[in-house]
Amino acid sequence: MRILVTNDDGILAPGIEALYRAAAEFGHVDVVAPETSQSAMGHAITVLSPMTVHRVHVNNTFHGWSVDGRPADCVKLAMMELLDARPDFVLSGINHGANTGMNLLYSGTVAGAAEGAFLGVPAMAVSLELSEELDFERATRIARQCFASFIASKPAPGACLNVNIPSADRGTPRGVRVCPQAMVTMEDHYRKTVGQQGHTIYWLDGRLPHPDQCPDSDYAALCEGYVTITPLRFDMTDHARLGEVGGQAWPERFDA
Repeated sequence: MRILVTNDDGILAPGIEALYRAAAEFGHVDVVAPETSQSAMGHAITVLSPMTVHRVHVNNTFHGWSVDGRPADCVKLAMMELLDARPDFVLSGINHGANTGMNLLYSGTVAGAAEGAFLGVPAMAVSLELSEELDFERATRIARQCFASFIASKPAPGACLNVNIPSADRGTPRGVRVCPQAMVTMEDHYRKTVGQQGHTIYWLDGRLPHPDQCPDSDYAALCEGYVTITPLRFDMTDHARLGEVGGQAWPERFDA
């Protein structure tokens, strides 16, 4: 079995080493990851500038390709240029912080897995809830068990799962919940300051909603101490409204 591992925290982040160790028990692992942190870059790809790639050896644990690009770049470049064989699975993470709810749209971790799914490879994104101390050893064990179950399910090409692991502060996980993403956003606001040159500076800030606002969701289940698993799809068409929108009066011709 061949496994491609990537992330959005950068190739030197502890989470990718943890995920490498989780995956290495199942077969050959290739690591292709961003050179620097690409958190909240979503599914961006590099199109207006070239990317540099070089080999690195990380903590005497693995050799990998460091890419001056985004997580989606890493997976695309790996599968089209860098790897000598197509992977059987793509794993992305372990992210420094949970990726639940609408944050999935911003997440570079999810984008890395999604790019693998776009290219027809089963993929899984793994994230660890923030806490004062991130226990990646524990997260490695949990990710390994979840990945083993994913392999055993014989997923279809392009299947994609989003996995979130509760922080060690919550104790031993209460189990697994397969649930939808929360459809509520963070309570965002901007902090406004003035820089030394007199320029106005805005910093995005905010807080998570109360889990009662989104019961039976990934965010609520994570807050209850469950490992959450959400199957993802990437067809953004609102199929339920196709008939409604198609029945509206649209121009039959244009004079322009």
